[in-house]
Amino acid sequence: MTERVKKLWSELDWIKDPSLREKTAKTWELALKRSVLKPGDLEKIPFTLLCGPDLKVSFMAHKRCVVHIAKESGEKMNRFFGKNLPVNMDVLISGAILADVGKLLDYELDKDGKVVQGKYGQYLRHPFSGVSLAEECDVPPEVCHIIAAHAHEGDLVKRTTEAYIVHHADFMAFEPFKNRLTV
Repeated sequence: MTERVKKLWSELDWIKDPSLREKTAKTWELALKRSVLKPGDLEKIPFTLLCGPDLKVSFMAHKRCVVHIAKESGEKMNRFFGKNLPVNMDVLISGAILADVGKLLDYELDKDGKVVQGKYGQYLRHPFSGVSLAEECDVPPEVCHIIAAHAHEGDLVKRTTEAYIVHHADFMAFEPFKNRLTV
């Protein structure tokens, strides 16, 4: 695991399985290698291009929020539902960390250095590119399922419990910016 990924994702330490932790980190390393974005850019760029130019929430603020919501939700579900609906915390955390890794391939920088959707992102949304990156790094299918099913693309498949948690955590940290009632 490179220092830049360790610095970007301290939450990797929450994954107890060293092999899964390494594969999760390796996927981020691969995405950063193929992206025009650098780790520092992820602290500055907006987490979505769908909410207009005034959005000030960074990609990493959104991602960390999703990972933290997912982790706490999984812990609560294990506490209250126990063996009736067990949550695999390593799979959940890995999936939450990797859910938007494909976005690094979606973006390009325009002539002014502003992040815009690139040609690749116009053809393949981040759940698809994220799964491709993860599979290249031998991430297990139960984590790839979370990446694939976390966005609207997953609305047509049965989701695992872990995929439901990440899906809802992601939308909790997205929808209010896009479509909320203000009083």
